[in-house]
Amino acid sequence: MMNNFRLTFPVEPISTPIQYPDQLLLMGSCFAEEIGARLQQFHFDAQVNPHGILYNPISITEALQRYLDGKQYTTEDLFLHNDLWHSWDHHSRFSALSAEETLLNINTAASAAAERIEKADWLFITFGSAHAYTLKDNNRMVGNCHKVPSSSFNKKLLSPQDVITALDNMMHRLFFRNKNIKIMFTVSPVRYVRDGVVENNLSKAVLLQAVHHLVNKFNRLFYFPAYELVLDDLRDYRFYKDDLVHPNEAAINYVWEHFTNSCLSPEGQKLLPAIEDLQRAMLHRPFNPKSPQHQQFLQTYAKKTRVLLEQHPYLRLEKESAYFNLY
Repeated sequence: MMNNFRLTFPVEPISTPIQYPDQLLLMGSCFAEEIGARLQQFHFDAQVNPHGILYNPISITEALQRYLDGKQYTTEDLFLHNDLWHSWDHHSRFSALSAEETLLNINTAASAAAERIEKADWLFITFGSAHAYTLKDNNRMVGNCHKVPSSSFNKKLLSPQDVITALDNMMHRLFFRNKNIKIMFTVSPVRYVRDGVVENNLSKAVLLQAVHHLVNKFNRLFYFPAYELVLDDLRDYRFYKDDLVHPNEAAINYVWEHFTNSCLSPEGQKLLPAIEDLQRAMLHRPFNPKSPQHQQFLQTYAKKTRVLLEQHPYLRLEKESAYFNLY
């Protein structure tokens, strides 16, 4: 009798799969960026983290509320630290040496997100941690601490009800404005051991409880078990990077495979290998770019690109078209 050394579980296809023409908005932790990058790689119309990486549910829902408000930031929303201008609401990727540049970065992304949220077909929300930080001076919750000394903050563990209330309020506004949008929740498998191992598990439990409460309440909400695939199925440090915290490429590939099988439409699943074939061909480096063999290679893939676009005109294959026709 063969022993099983892994606990696998089925990830059922969702009732309303993601279609290639759908407009997507992804928000949340660094794991949202990993999945968002894969979606963009395969030419889905995906906008990823217009506020930058955010970890706690309150900061994520507040960012979404600001898109619904159409908020534009001003210098009063910024602060200066270590020669850079920052926003407490945003990731440090928006920070710059001048307030004007910081505001340009923030408001450009905010305008695009405000436009996207009005007509998006899908909103993906990936929660990282239920631990949140507030400024001691005014009790304001921050999305990023920007390496400001920890003595400036109070740390708190959000309750499931905190998360549910914030999301409930945001979703009622969102569903009123966008009648078609659906929401896919995930909990990041990244382990926030800086908080402590026990504290990290408590945090994930809060997030899971809140998300499943809401998914059971609304029929437009879905849950994808990225957390369970890494923590319960793979369940091995071989699937983490050297920091033993972030899932490595093998783990992300495994999650991506399950995601495409359970969340993409059958047509979308069939298109992935064809697009991957084009992208591999673009990586080919010939010894002699002007040789007849390589010119034939380019013509073959230019034709493949044209056929794909004729069959699926919504695909965004501008880079491939330019490469194979203009190399």
